[in-house]
Amino acid sequence: MESKRVKDSLTEQVHILTQGNLNGYKRLFGGKLMSWMDVVAAVVARRHSNKNVTTAVVDMLEFKAPAYANDVICIIGKITYVGNTSMEVKVDVYVEELNHERRLINTAYIVMVAIDENEKPTKVPGLILETEEEREEYERAKIRNARRKEYNK
Repeated sequence: MESKRVKDSLTEQVHILTQGNLNGYKRLFGGKLMSWMDVVAAVVARRHSNKNVTTAVVDMLEFKAPAYANDVICIIGKITYVGNTSMEVKVDVYVEELNHERRLINTAYIVMVAIDENEKPTKVPGLILETEEEREEYERAKIRNARRKEYNK
C-alpha cells in the first residue's frame, strides 16, 4: 500500500448561508455546521484511504465566532495523522469576506476509521509529510492520539 501526501486528499467545501441553516439567534446552526464538517472529514479520509469510512471521534470542536445569513462559509479538511486503520482530519471553517479575506470561525479534529466490505476496520496508507507545517501538525496529532487512547483505557 503506497503512502500518500497531505495535499492528495485536501478537500474544500463552500456554502452561502441561507435562512434554512440559521438558528433562533439568526446565526449558523451549530448542528448544521457539524454535519458539513463531518462530510468534509469523510471525503478527506475516503480520498486518503480509498475505502469507505466511519466517524470514530470528534475532538476539540471549538466555535470561535458566529456566521450570519449570506456569509460565505469555507470548510477545509486535511489529513494530520494516520494510524493503522484510523485517520485524523483537521477541519477548519472560515467566513470568507467579499474581499476574499478569511476569518476562522471553527476548528475540529475528526478521527475517521476505514472500513472494508464487511464494515470491519481496514489498514490505511501511510502519510508523506512534505512541509514543516505538516510535520508540526503530525507531532501535535500524535499527542492527541495518545491522549485519546489513554482516555479510552
